[in-house]
Amino acid sequence: MNRQKEIVSGAESPAIPSLLRFATGVYPFLEPEGFHRAYYRVLEAFAKGRVRRLIVTMPPQHGKSVGASTLLPAYLLGLDPDRRIAIASYSASLASRFNRRVQRIIDSPEYAAFFPGTTIKRGAKPAEYLRTADEVEVIGRRGALLSVGREGALTGNRVDCFVLDDLYKDAMEANSPVVRENCWEWYTSVVRTRLHNYSGELIVFTRWHEEDLIGVLCRREPVGMLTRWEQLDDWPAERWLHLNFEALKCGAPSEIDPRQPGEALWEKLHGVALLESKRRLDPLRFECMYQGRPAAREGLLYGDGFAVYDELPREIVRRANYTDTADTGDDYLCSLCYAVDADGMIYVTDAVYSREPMERTEGMVAEMLRRAEVRAALIESNNGGRGFARAVQRLAPGVRVGWFHQTDNKEARILSHAATLLHCVRFPRDWAQRWPELYAHLGGYRRRFRANRWHDAPDVLTGIVEQETDARSSRIRRIRFL
Repeated sequence: MNRQKEIVSGAESPAIPSLLRFATGVYPFLEPEGFHRAYYRVLEAFAKGRVRRLIVTMPPQHGKSVGASTLLPAYLLGLDPDRRIAIASYSASLASRFNRRVQRIIDSPEYAAFFPGTTIKRGAKPAEYLRTADEVEVIGRRGALLSVGREGALTGNRVDCFVLDDLYKDAMEANSPVVRENCWEWYTSVVRTRLHNYSGELIVFTRWHEEDLIGVLCRREPVGMLTRWEQLDDWPAERWLHLNFEALKCGAPSEIDPRQPGEALWEKLHGVALLESKRRLDPLRFECMYQGRPAAREGLLYGDGFAVYDELPREIVRRANYTDTADTGDDYLCSLCYAVDADGMIYVTDAVYSREPMERTEGMVAEMLRRAEVRAALIESNNGGRGFARAVQRLAPGVRVGWFHQTDNKEARILSHAATLLHCVRFPRDWAQRWPELYAHLGGYRRRFRANRWHDAPDVLTGIVEQETDARSSRIRRIRFL
């Protein structure tokens, strides 16, 4: 144990390479992008003991396993040849594949140039040391690398570092309550029992389900999101640190992820056009796998309960619009045009759902109002909406634009009108393809209000229902028309 602390405390020595320099040295074919450099910097902080419990979520095919389950274990054994490392995955064969890749790195002359003190058995000698696809020992030291499949036994003594990579094979496994429960039981009865006070835990995989291992840990133990580099220097050992790389950036730029909203994580290989096409195919799955925001269907407020239509009814009595401007830079402006038939059914006909600045969305909304032949538009004035309404009125003079200040509780409004909303609101049949973000955020909206990141779309739909079905209510009597 003292040896491990010595290595960690001396890890800033100029003789010890950074993980990124090590990675490009042993894998000269690597061409790290900006997010890879950030990823390796975080993994290096983990390797050197500054972060003990780390969660990384990343879209498929973005290099998460190359960093966490191939390069990192080799680097860890170079820093401390006495360290015992375990790699776990959904199958023993995949975990063994990671193990063999690490062994090939350690065998290479490039590795010897970085860490000459870490060597493993070659051929039959030395006979007293073990080298198989599942376990390899460091010659002359106490270190070893073990691999195990999920729910497999783990023999031996302590584990100084546990890497859990892709514990679920696919959506079918992750959606199985039995598989999820077995995974949790294996984690608590096998993984945790092999750890000690100084052990490190790294969990890295693509999210599949709200109640996967990461989801359960986030509910039961303290977890903080990584947004600033300084967090790597003083992060409490007992807390999890979570790094989430979204395929398409949401929110404001940060030190860790300086992209602008809407930019792809790896444009060169997985560009915006490709990602948007994947989102249109299955918006809810995209939010889960590519954005790291899964939602369990059993906890959803609306789910896939929205009715759809192919054509508008012949008799339309009113065409209108309801708009809520963005609360902050991370929120969405949501503007929905709709038609109401003689029976009071509401048909959404067009939408602007965007985090663009107001100077852009003013024109987008005005153009939509003209295109949808809307006669009246209602705009919430809480977040600069009054100025927005004036700009829209100027750009669409044929539309009667009104604004009002919403004072009722948002949570109470959304939850109490959910059933009515599902009953009376209809969307175009192809709305998932036309407005994939709107579809994903409504379909993935959870009953537990505070579990949701965005409330903009449910808030607007609720406002439409209030306007059209609560005619005698006083909540929208404070409208002022320009």
